[in-house]
Amino acid sequence: MSVILDAFANRRIFFVLLLGFSSGIPLALTGTTLQAWMATEKVDLALIGAFSLVGLPYTIKYLWSPLMDRFVPPFLGRRRGWMLVTQAALFAAVAAMAFSQPKAHPGALALLALLVAFCSASQDIVIDAYRTDILLPEELGPGAGVHILGYRVAMLTSGAIALILADRLPWRTVYLLMAGSLAIGMAASFLAPEPVLPPKSPRTLREAVVEPFREFLGREGAVAILLFIVFYKLDVVMATALTTPFLLELGFTKTDIGAVTKGLGMISTIVGTLAGGAVVAKIGMKRSLWVFGVLQSVSTLTFYALAKLGYHYPMMVAAIGMENLCSGMGTAAYAAFLMSLCDRRFTATQYALLTSLMAVTRVVVGAPTGALAKAYGWPAFFILSALAAIPGLLLLLRYDRWSAPLQSKSE
Repeated sequence: MSVILDAFANRRIFFVLLLGFSSGIPLALTGTTLQAWMATEKVDLALIGAFSLVGLPYTIKYLWSPLMDRFVPPFLGRRRGWMLVTQAALFAAVAAMAFSQPKAHPGALALLALLVAFCSASQDIVIDAYRTDILLPEELGPGAGVHILGYRVAMLTSGAIALILADRLPWRTVYLLMAGSLAIGMAASFLAPEPVLPPKSPRTLREAVVEPFREFLGREGAVAILLFIVFYKLDVVMATALTTPFLLELGFTKTDIGAVTKGLGMISTIVGTLAGGAVVAKIGMKRSLWVFGVLQSVSTLTFYALAKLGYHYPMMVAAIGMENLCSGMGTAAYAAFLMSLCDRRFTATQYALLTSLMAVTRVVVGAPTGALAKAYGWPAFFILSALAAIPGLLLLLRYDRWSAPLQSKSE
């Protein structure tokens, strides 16, 4: 509760909350909500599946992130100027999607959805950079938690709430309302304080591209830091990759799964991220990463218990709640840690690169989980998932050897 109160008492964290909401709105509009719209228009299922490719800009956003470190718009400053540019472009692109015809002109809709994804990924770059630049070291934890809160509320808005509205309003109206919700982020861009431009900011595009790599890889422990980013949430990725097939196999209905994973799961995640952010502020980055790393692994064992019990509704509720709560805590500390790694001259580029590296774990590790569960059974699979926390925790033993600039920012 104190973190929520801080969001309204601390001007910087309050704007981080609003910008988190703006960042979370577009994702469902090119994902699940768009799929629902196309399905109701009787678009071919194969074509609906192919639309997942419009999300590609989120995975390669680091390619154009140096532009946002190098160039400063002629209004509002380096961070707020780019935020307003991307938000205005998003507003126009989402509004244009509202007038699309999925059945008659799917190609035009695909181009607009790709444009929305590109503008959204660009907004993410600059909002992540803004959050990293504007927050004080002791605010990184609460800031990360509040950003995730705003993001999750936005996903609920453009996902579940948009679908509910679509039962009562035309899709065109729903998408125009979602475009209008971006006004929250635009207002925040106008009113938020602008971070001070650091000395020796990139003066050429070459510096903006090359120097972020040179600076980071020149730090003591750089390779160990990168490995830690890959491995820290390995256990969570493994354990949750097959949650729905696992629960269906145990006999739970789709209604059970939807109500618990989307309802209780989201609430637990939000509580976890806010609590995690508060704990980071109180006990520091290093101890928080240790505590939450262990809790993430232990929470995975609740799925092991469920696998042994079989169909057991209370245990299913406990497992989903515990996993989301502990994972949310770990995510808050993890996000704060990534912010602490960035040199403020190159925040946009370095944060985009680090989050892209983080995504490698989700994409690569998720692939063999089905084969592992099939070969060894669910109980053994969840034991393996819990043990997957060990590499990240072993790397955390080297935390004190990591570079002095990192120490000064994160503790």
